[in-house]
Amino acid sequence: MKKILFSITVFISGLHFSQQIKFEEYDLPNGLHVILHQDNTVPVVTTGVMYHVGSKDEVRGRTGFAHFFEHLLFEGTPNIKRGEWFKIVASNGGDNNASTSNDITYYYETFPSNNEQLGLWMEAERMYNAVINQVGVDTQRDVVKEEKRVRFDGRPYGNLLISVYNHLFSKHPYSWVPIGSIEDLNSAKLEEFKGFYEKYYIPNNATLVVAGDIKPEQTKKWIEEYYGGIPKGIVYPKNYPMEDPITHEKEVTVVDPNIQIPAYTFAYRTPNGKERDSYIIDMLLSYLSMGSSSVLYQKLVDKEKKALSIDIANTAHEDYGILALFVYPMGEVTRASLQSDIDAEIKKLQTTLISQEDYEKLQNQFETQFINENANLEDIAKTLAKNHILKGNTNLINTEIDIYRSVTREDIQKAAKKYLNSNQRVIINYMPERK
Repeated sequence: MKKILFSITVFISGLHFSQQIKFEEYDLPNGLHVILHQDNTVPVVTTGVMYHVGSKDEVRGRTGFAHFFEHLLFEGTPNIKRGEWFKIVASNGGDNNASTSNDITYYYETFPSNNEQLGLWMEAERMYNAVINQVGVDTQRDVVKEEKRVRFDGRPYGNLLISVYNHLFSKHPYSWVPIGSIEDLNSAKLEEFKGFYEKYYIPNNATLVVAGDIKPEQTKKWIEEYYGGIPKGIVYPKNYPMEDPITHEKEVTVVDPNIQIPAYTFAYRTPNGKERDSYIIDMLLSYLSMGSSSVLYQKLVDKEKKALSIDIANTAHEDYGILALFVYPMGEVTRASLQSDIDAEIKKLQTTLISQEDYEKLQNQFETQFINENANLEDIAKTLAKNHILKGNTNLINTEIDIYRSVTREDIQKAAKKYLNSNQRVIINYMPERK
């Protein structure tokens, strides 16, 4: 059993802040990766299990499975009756939740530390003993239908981000998002849901993280008791079709009957989260359009009054990243006018170094962000697991800020030249329905 013990102090320059996130990680013989973080300052414990399965592991025609399981696996086990999961958590002073992305699915409970054992047992039950039957599938299918209706189809701009993924990707399964297709879920058979569970909900496709007021030796004993006997499964290679580079600007129009103001979208495909360039893109985009002090907001919203607002999407997934600017025009302002101003600011980034003052401001923003991102145990637990699964380096929770600190003004300029050219983007005219 390999063990690695980290004890690293990160001193945030100029902020008089020290952050020390100690953790221990090891593998069980069945391949389950375990991360323990001891913090006895508050008597609570977060127990989380992150599975390396997301919407990109689905196949075309059967989308929405990963997100569906985020709901389905609260249905119960032979030892947890249907409808009792949330009651057990609440009656023992805890809370719980789950989330799904393109790459991962994560479940967690946070309990008073005297119920740590309960959290470990419940997640082991989910991993090995989940009941998947037609009643649960039918029930959760209705839940997902309602979620899609409320959060996406019936909400203004609810499908805006979906349209970005649909048009930035054509070969890779990032071309759909976790909510998937209700039609696909409706046509899926019970055996397909069981097969998905058996394929992906295995210990060697998962990371267990326990963070908080723990006694590590006792925690390890419980982990061995509840997880050690779960059989190892087969982890299949993730061989996804990769995308051809975007070499010509593409323009599409998408109609949303729930809106009255267009959203003109400029979307680019960017590097995956492991690459240093993804960190540079973070800083570049923050300078360009993050918040009311960014150059595009100042120009288009504050000074020229051409836009009501500017939104961004910037996500570095496991295989690719996306960068998208969403601009909402003021009155009769045309897309061409907005596009001209955006392109002019991008051109400045490509030809001129940002000022030293703006560079230092960016550095301060990201150091503050680094502190805030892991402000509580639940955040720490999720970050530890995510760094291990998606970036292969759990200790980025302590060292990621050093990557941002290493980014230079020249790096930002090079990234703008490399990734933000007009022939590399998709323009989406996200329009109201004509009446």
